[in-house]
Amino acid sequence: MSTIEIEQLAQLHTPYKLNHPVLSGSGLEGDFDSQAVDCPFVFVHQDCFYMMYVGFDGKGYQTALATSSNLLDWEHKAIILPRLKTEERWDHIGAAGSWMLLESNSLYDLPRLKKINNRYWMVYHSYPDQGYEAGGAVMGLAWTEDESLLEWHRLDEPVFSNKEGADWEKAGLYKCCVIEHDEKYWMFYNAKRDDEWPWKEETGLAVSSDLIHWERYEGNPVLETVEGNFYSQFISDPCIKHDGQQWVNFAFGFDGRHAQGALAVSDDLHNWRTAKQPLITYGEQGELDEIHAHKSSVIYWNGVLYHFYCACRHYQAGDRTKLEVFEDQYEFRCIAVATSKPLRSE
Repeated sequence: MSTIEIEQLAQLHTPYKLNHPVLSGSGLEGDFDSQAVDCPFVFVHQDCFYMMYVGFDGKGYQTALATSSNLLDWEHKAIILPRLKTEERWDHIGAAGSWMLLESNSLYDLPRLKKINNRYWMVYHSYPDQGYEAGGAVMGLAWTEDESLLEWHRLDEPVFSNKEGADWEKAGLYKCCVIEHDEKYWMFYNAKRDDEWPWKEETGLAVSSDLIHWERYEGNPVLETVEGNFYSQFISDPCIKHDGQQWVNFAFGFDGRHAQGALAVSDDLHNWRTAKQPLITYGEQGELDEIHAHKSSVIYWNGVLYHFYCACRHYQAGDRTKLEVFEDQYEFRCIAVATSKPLRSE
């Protein structure tokens, strides 16, 4: 894996951060998002902007939708993957939506949902135990024929598991990105090597002809951690588009202290060059992303590139939500946006 200078990718920079959350949890006991929101995935459906995102309530993730008319003001719409009442299923603790199949891979096309067999499709991941991302997650597939996107049906069994994987992914899977290219589905996913913290997370590739049966790329992982870099511990959460010249991956790197937006480029989806510097840096003390700026979703609209991400800072009195990530260490975790042009600053 080679490197590239971030200055060579200036057209992908989004230096203007909106200095308040575009979406945060309710903070209300019993709500699906009582402690945090995370993992934005922004798309267009029926002439409206949608965001799929997850909420955390202390037990596990549940997946919801929010809507917007301008990409800055968002309103919660509904939970679409709620916690299941039966404990017999593998995903009863929670389901975190990762990616929906899109009509186009182009960065400059509005991301619209694609129908396959008259259905819209979503890949999600689920952890086996109660708690914050507890245990080794595996991936499932859900579909809907409902144009309101509210009624989703899950396949009975996982479609992708760490149990069949190599050593670098044996402890569990995380968020993925799925694109269609050359009459195949390409799934990029990050996974962890060990159960005990601190572990490493890297990114691999698998391909499929039907979204159910996947074959891992023999050259995995395609994105690896590099000692002494801002992605020395994680290179994670792929979000892959094509900018007209090359494939671009809006991922994130983690060095053990801060997660920051990372950028990698490829000509063939197998061989990647990673920018040496972060694309979105963590913020100054007290700012919304003073700890982490990570987990990207990008959309280009009206000449502006919007880069949504999960922002984390230390919990402050008055914050709506409070997430304990380590013992006696609390974060305010929300969804933020940075843009390629200045929009507004309130």
